[in-house]
Amino acid sequence: MKILIVDTYYPAFLARFYSARPGLASEDASLQRQALLDACFGTSDFYSRHLNALGCEAQDLIVNCLPLQQTWARAHQVPLSQLALKVPHRLFRLPLVGNFLAKLPGLMDVAVAQIKAAKPDVLYCQDLSFFPAEVLRELKQDVKLIVGQIACPLPPESFLKGYDLILTSFPHFVDRLRALGVHSDYFRIGFDERILSRLGPIPKDMDFSFVGGISRHHGGAIPLLEYLVERVGMQVFGYGADALPATSPVRASHGGEVWGLDMYRALARSRITLNRHINVAENNANNMRLFEATGVGTLLLTDRKDNLNDLFEVGREVLAYSSKEEAAEKVSHFISRPEEAQKIAAAGQARTLREHTYFHRMQELVPLLKRYLSRP
Repeated sequence: MKILIVDTYYPAFLARFYSARPGLASEDASLQRQALLDACFGTSDFYSRHLNALGCEAQDLIVNCLPLQQTWARAHQVPLSQLALKVPHRLFRLPLVGNFLAKLPGLMDVAVAQIKAAKPDVLYCQDLSFFPAEVLRELKQDVKLIVGQIACPLPPESFLKGYDLILTSFPHFVDRLRALGVHSDYFRIGFDERILSRLGPIPKDMDFSFVGGISRHHGGAIPLLEYLVERVGMQVFGYGADALPATSPVRASHGGEVWGLDMYRALARSRITLNRHINVAENNANNMRLFEATGVGTLLLTDRKDNLNDLFEVGREVLAYSSKEEAAEKVSHFISRPEEAQKIAAAGQARTLREHTYFHRMQELVPLLKRYLSRP
């Protein structure tokens, strides 16, 4: 089974990544792609690596990284005129991504050319907002099965109907997608155990942290974060803090944006870390932080959800809270009892490494894809 995995990366990460490596954009596309995957941003090569180990032929594409796609296009004689004409010269050299560039005919043409050249059995899309319906219809001439995966707000319905299957770690999305006439199944995310060897020993020099974004999708998160910063000295890392008022206590405790391995380091340095799901998760636990934090051996304090006990045993492997007051109380309790905290953190890590790695997930994914491929 030949699988092509399509992903998009955050603009801020790409801008920082290429700025720190001035010569990278001049390297060939395979070297640029590997450098990006080695940074362990998002799901990196966590899918393809294990799929290849299971006997598939899997490859990653990062379709909205301008320097990477520009280099590939030139090497494969894919015309870049539309892209060059539509992007202002002062912007063309920057690793811009997002809706602006995704809509450019030139950039979309490069992604389509890559897929048509590979002719995969399965096109596996991690960003359902990238390909519009008409492009998915065109790709079906060269691809047997087009699969999407989502754990964020749904894009417009027109973007969904072009998929043969949409997998989601939101249990409540499955029935909603099926009601639209789209095949859908529940599929959890996980942790790549290779992160541990990449990090090496990390001293735990931080009592309590929050590592993540602050955005409109997080609803009431800001009052929670501000309360915990003031009450229990929580340190904050991630994007979005610059949009907060100057008087917000989060700004004073903010340690900057962290991406990829730096994000894992911030988690690993923490004795306890906070997790909060985005609004569309509703009452279901599903996000990557559940597995990233426990995977690196940090005590996870997460918002209480109906299905949390299906993933971890609350109180023995992770902690849960229902209010900002309860969260602060638990932090204070376990900071003063480090041995008890470490015992729960170790149990959470053992559970993740035993059941929630991407190797486990790919063992679940392969038969699922084969089943849908065999449908008439």
